[in-house]
Amino acid sequence: MFFLTILLFSYPQMSQQIQKTTANGKEMVSNPKLVLVQGTLNVVMEQNVTLSCLSQPGSPPVRYTLFKHNQQVSALNRSDSSPALFTLTISSASDVGEYKCKAEYNNSSGGKYSNSLNFTLIEPISKPVLSSPTSQAKQGQNVTLSCFSENGSLPITYLFFKGTQNISPQKTMQKREAAVISLFINSLSDFGTYKCKAKNSFPNITKYSNGFNFTLAGMNKRRLPLFKPGSHNIQNVVTVQLFSQIF
Repeated sequence: MFFLTILLFSYPQMSQQIQKTTANGKEMVSNPKLVLVQGTLNVVMEQNVTLSCLSQPGSPPVRYTLFKHNQQVSALNRSDSSPALFTLTISSASDVGEYKCKAEYNNSSGGKYSNSLNFTLIEPISKPVLSSPTSQAKQGQNVTLSCFSENGSLPITYLFFKGTQNISPQKTMQKREAAVISLFINSLSDFGTYKCKAKNSFPNITKYSNGFNFTLAGMNKRRLPLFKPGSHNIQNVVTVQLFSQIF
C-alpha cells in the first residue's frame, strides 16, 4: 500500500516531465519571449529597431521565425541557448503593426508562439493655427483662443503665449481637436500679439502658430480734408483715419 501511494503521488510529476520532452528525448520548446532590445515602440521613418526572441527552456538547436500580422519576416537558427536577434528598419507605414515570433525544432510540426509587440508610427506635427471667433474686443469682455494642428501623431500638447509670456497651463489633446482657452480683456495691455506652440512625441520638433491680435471694438473711420501747404483748393484732400475708442 505504501508503494502504491508513492506511485500515485509521483505519476502527475512524471507525466508533466514526459510532456516536456519530444520523441527524440529533447526538452520541448516553451512559448518564446519577444522583447525590444534597441529602439522604441513609437517609431519614426528610417528608424532601426532590434527584437530578441528566446525560448527557455528548450534544447538547441531551435529555429526562430519572426512574423508580422501572420506573414513571415525573417527566420534564424540557433545552435545554442542564445536569443535570435532580428533588426528591422522602419521604411514605410507597412512596417509598423503587430509582431510575433515562433520557436520550433527543425523538421518538426507545431512550435510555440511568443507574446506580441506592436509598433506605432509617429509623425511630426504641422504648424498650428491660432484663431478666435471674434477679432474685436472691448474692456470687460471674455474672448476665446483656439490652437489646432491638422496633422501629426496624437496626443498633441499645446501651450499659449502673449508675447513671450506663457498665459495658460499646457493642454494635451488625445483627439484631433483644438485646444481652447478663455481670456478676460481687462485693460489695454491685454491687446497684443498672441501665439501658441504645439508638440507631440516626435523627437525634437516644436512648431509655433501664426500671431493673432485683437482690435479694439468701436474703431471708427473718419475722413477729414488735409490741405497742401499754401493751397486753399478744398478738392486737394487725402483720407486720414482717426480711431476713437468706444467702451
